[in-house]
Amino acid sequence: MKLYFLGTAGGRTITFKKIRNSGGFLLKTKENLLHIDPGPGAFVYFFNTPFEPWKDLTAIVLSHLHLDHSADVNTMLESATESGKRKGVKLFAPFDALEGENKVVLSYIRRFVDAYILKEGKKFNLKDLELETLFLQKHHNVEVYSLMFSSEGKRVIYIPCGRFEKSWLEKIPFGVDLIIFNSTFYRRRPNIDHLSVEDVKEILKFVKPKRAVITHYSKEILLKIPNKVAEEISKETGVKTIAAEENMVIDI
Repeated sequence: MKLYFLGTAGGRTITFKKIRNSGGFLLKTKENLLHIDPGPGAFVYFFNTPFEPWKDLTAIVLSHLHLDHSADVNTMLESATESGKRKGVKLFAPFDALEGENKVVLSYIRRFVDAYILKEGKKFNLKDLELETLFLQKHHNVEVYSLMFSSEGKRVIYIPCGRFEKSWLEKIPFGVDLIIFNSTFYRRRPNIDHLSVEDVKEILKFVKPKRAVITHYSKEILLKIPNKVAEEISKETGVKTIAAEENMVIDI
């Protein structure tokens, strides 16, 4: 597996004032190319990678419906399906991203794809890749899912936005190859549903993956300098931690 980071912006200020690029990240296996959380700019930043949506993209995954994670989902799906001509492109998303007053996927776009609703504990097989929803988490009254991607004996976990709860520690598999954290804040903010670096440290000390990545930065993290924050996490937890940057590629 390989990861391609399109952007690292997190939250309203950094994303919507374009202090950093957003757009989520790609996960590549031999038979699949997934786009996870295609937020603002995802379509444009996609072309900084060696891929073309209408040839290579096999699926899009939304961890939740907020615009910093979903703003370009319709554009990406229209491109990947060539406006419905290319069949078999898959979409995985929470129920509230697909149905109801806050849905973010347009009805005519949904007809172009094979859509699947994420639920806690559910597994989906995509040729050489398995997608598993590990748990549902709290984040501003929308459904948010932490996800695990498994291929050829490798496991990558993505923990998106949400308020950390101790119960997560029993739901995250031990010793996976990589965990990606949307660690928006440096210090815990109990009344805000976002992960902090303090949460990341607690999780890493318990589940001990081989490596970790932090991304989805707030202004607070940028002022602390992401690379220095990653070094601090590595030193304190014993888990090699990388600060994501735009156009970064990571081999798993």
